[in-house]
Formats: sequence, C-alpha cells, structure tokens
Amino acid sequence: MAKLLVKLQRYFRRKPVRFFTLLALYLAAGSLVFLHSGFSGEPTVTGSQRSPGAGEGPGLPYLGVMELSRGFKAAGTMVGGGRRHGPWFKSTSKEPVERGKAGDYGSTRSRALRGRSGREKEEDRARYVGCYEDNTRRRTLRGVSFFDYKKMTVFRCQDNCAERGYLYAGLEFGAECYCGHKIQAANASESECNMACKGERSNTCGGANRLSIYRLELAQESARRYGSAIFRGCFRRPDNISIALPASRLMLNMSVDKCVDFCTEKEYPLSALAGTVCRCGFPTTLFTLHEREDEQLCAQKCAGEEFESCGTAEYLLVYQTQVQDNRCMDRRFLPTRAKQLVALASFPGAGNTWARHLIELATGFYTGSYYFDGSLYNKGFKGERDHWRSGRTICIKTHESGQKEIESFDSAILLIRNPYKALMAEFNRKYGGHIGFAAHAHWKGREWPEFVANYAPWWATHTLDWLRYGKKVLVVHFEDLKRDLFVQLQRMVGLLGIAACPDRLLCVEGQKDGNFKRSGLRKLEYDPYTPEMRKTISGYIRTVDAALKLRNLSGVPDDYYPR
Repeated sequence: MAKLLVKLQRYFRRKPVRFFTLLALYLAAGSLVFLHSGFSGEPTVTGSQRSPGAGEGPGLPYLGVMELSRGFKAAGTMVGGGRRHGPWFKSTSKEPVERGKAGDYGSTRSRALRGRSGREKEEDRARYVGCYEDNTRRRTLRGVSFFDYKKMTVFRCQDNCAERGYLYAGLEFGAECYCGHKIQAANASESECNMACKGERSNTCGGANRLSIYRLELAQESARRYGSAIFRGCFRRPDNISIALPASRLMLNMSVDKCVDFCTEKEYPLSALAGTVCRCGFPTTLFTLHEREDEQLCAQKCAGEEFESCGTAEYLLVYQTQVQDNRCMDRRFLPTRAKQLVALASFPGAGNTWARHLIELATGFYTGSYYFDGSLYNKGFKGERDHWRSGRTICIKTHESGQKEIESFDSAILLIRNPYKALMAEFNRKYGGHIGFAAHAHWKGREWPEFVANYAPWWATHTLDWLRYGKKVLVVHFEDLKRDLFVQLQRMVGLLGIAACPDRLLCVEGQKDGNFKRSGLRKLEYDPYTPEMRKTISGYIRTVDAALKLRNLSGVPDDYYPR
C-alpha cells in the first residue's frame, strides 16, 4: 500500500495539472451530493392518538392524523415549503424589493452589446423595436402578461405572446413579459433597458419601468384575428348602450372575426355583435354578463359569413377578446401594518392558490403564506417571501389544523372542497407539480392507497378543527366559488375589510384562471377509489356535513353525494 501511495505521489508531481483536475472533479461531485441531500427530502406524515370529544362530530372514526401538520413541520417541509421564521433568502440584486435599482449587472455598455447580439439571432421570428417607458397604472402593452423571476428569457416571452396572436412582446425588470397589439408610450434611452433576463444572463429584458419591445414577425394573421377569443354568450341589449359599450363600428359585411379584430385593435376585452354593428367595451355594472339569454335569440346569420351568428340589435352575441382587462391587475403590499391576521385556510388540493389569485385581483393587495413556495413567488405571488406575521399582506395561506396554529389568527376564510376532487388534486401536485399530473404508475402503485389512508382523515379533521378553534370563520365551498364567483368573492372580500368595487370584481371574472390552473383532472382509465375508500370517505363527508349544520351553516354541496 505504501509503495502505491509513493508511486501516485511521484506521478502527480510530474503531472500537477491532472492532480488539480481530479481534485476539482472530486470537490464538484461532493457539492452535488450535498445539494441533492438538501432538496430530496419528502414530508413525513406522523400519526398520534387523539382523545375523543375533540370536535370530531357524530360518527367520525379514529383519525390518526390529527397531528399531521406537526409531522410536516418536523420534517422541515409542508405542502409547498417549510415554515419560515424569517426571510427565505437575501437577494443581492434586491430585485423584488427595490425596483428602481438595476443591481449588479455589469456595465451598461457590455449589457447593451450582448443584448444586441442576442437580438440579431432572434430576427427570423421577431424584430427588436426599442426600449420604451412603462407605467404600472397604464401599461404600454395592454394584453396578457406573466412573470417568472427565475427562468424568464426573450424567446419564452416572444413565444407566449406569438402563441396568443399578439403583435408585440415586451420584457421588463428582467422577469416580466407583456403582450399587446399596440405600443402606447414614448421611447426611452437604450441605456435604461439594462437588466439581464433571469433565465438568460447574456440577454437584456428591459429595466425598471422600461420595456425591451419586439415585433413578432411570424405572428400569423389567423392567430391575430381569432386568437383565443372566448364565447361568453347571448345577452340582452343594455340600457345606455353607448356608455356600456363605448366603441362601435357599422359593418355591413359583418363576421365574428372582423368584430373581434376591431375590438382587439381598440384595446377592449369585450366584443359584442349586434347584427351589422360591432360594439366594444368592458364588463361593468351596466353590462355584467350575468344574465344570459337563449342563444336562439342571437341566431341571426352574419352578412359576411353565412355559417356564423352575429346577433341582433336587441340581443348581442358577446366574445371575450385577447385584450387583458387591466382594471384589476395592479397589486401592492398593504400601506400600513395589518392589525389582524386573517387566514386563508384549506386542506391541500382545495384551491387555495386559485383563491389567493382571486383575492389579490379583487383587493389589489398581495396575499401571504405560512410557508414559502419558490415556484409561486417566481410566478408573481410576491407576498410569498414575507414572514406570515409581517402584516404587509391581506391574508395568509395555511393548511395548518392544530389548535395552537389556528388560534394564531384573528379570523379566517375556510375553503372546503369535495374530498374526492381535493385528494386527486393534491396527489397530482405531490407527484406532478402545481399544474402537472401524477404518472400512471403512481396511481397503480402503493403511493395512492397510502396517500388516501393518510390524507382522507385529515380532510375531515382540518374542517372540524377550524370550526372548533377558529375565532371568526367564513366558510366558502370551492364548488360555490366556481359556480357563482361574483357573489362568493364579495363575501370573502367583505371579511377582509375591503369595500368591494363591483367593476373590479367583474374584471376578476374575466381573469379568473391565473397561472396555476390545472387543465381539469386528467381522466384515468379506471376509478382510483376502491369501494372501501369510498365507504370511509363518505363517512367523513357526513361528519363534516353534520358539523356545518350544527353551527347553522349550509351543509356540504349536493354534488358530494351520492358516494
């Protein structure tokens, strides 16, 4: 052994470069192993015996997961991230905090040169137009927008805007993408677009309130004309139509695409066909789109397209254009520290992230979280990084169900969802991410039965605990929120102490999906619930239903039954 070591020593003295190369590889491998061990841990679910009479309600079997939330915290993670006792990280660029500072991005000249070289490569699909001013109150590009504070690139922004049929794509603050059909602002100096893209440091993605704008050369005409216009229905002509739908044009050769195209160019989210007149506007209290009529009343053929209907002078056929309604898109932190902590409580998979999206749009204030989820923060939930007791957010997301945790809040919105749907949604999130799906092998393997055995009882105890220990609890059923968003969102905003603006709530209805909407539960080839699972879950449903009615609340929705 000693001879071998002496030989290796002599060899590396003659070949020092190889020695240092092997040393570097060894250190890199060790770093990777260390990082992997830090991120690969799974939350553990622990059970503990509960004493009877803790609010179970009649007929509730032994629920061994009453301490489930404590088990998650002990493992250091929860659904979406671990409980925080301070900021999750410190940003050297201060990117989320101080928007007016460009950060450590090197010289403006070198950034501009790199950005120009990147733009030349993109010229086959997009042409760089220039650096433009932007305003959070009145956007330069007024179509859809999305954020990614980790992986934004020029191509990704262009691709998303082109896919939706927009003519322009603009990048701002290194991580924000805006689309539109028209540039509505003045030019700015190229030196002011000086922030690197978060996912592509060699390219420029605007600056602080400055947009790097590209014209999308390959955005197809058909995409611009039809795009992602959504059919809203047939509606009676509103009173004061010139106020309700302020823009109009006589079109003797009327067709759906011509009217939609006209309203898109005028930057309106609604396109209403009234025979030979095309009208455009916003959903308002004068034209809410809440009272649909029989579509046969609008079934008058278009003059320019015989296979389409174009409505009549009295009954309008309405489409939602690609134009984003920006009346509810501004969001900020609370101007003064909140005196009370309001929980947005739900069982995992019950639509908490969607509810946060709706609340942020309806109130104009960020929501916070008891945990930290980097993917949510990167998608624009800026309150995610704040400590849950900071007082800067309008309400706090939580999945906790212990007495101590519940009593930390002064009031709560309790979101309840059909357990059959909630369990499948959370299983998909656990194994497929926020908008992904679990693999077929997971459903067929041991993961699904174990998941149901652990999580189904928690669905019941979560609701029972909040009803018992919560100080002021507003119960909202996920199914009711989907069915009647306007009314339910009014109730939620009212609990938060915000005067609900009707026009803003109508704006939310048009933007309700957000960035984290799973495209429906993927249809499986078989029913994942066994008869034994259904029998157990039905018992939990009856128990929760009885507990709600005991407090003079409406029971669970009818679609929970028959099970």
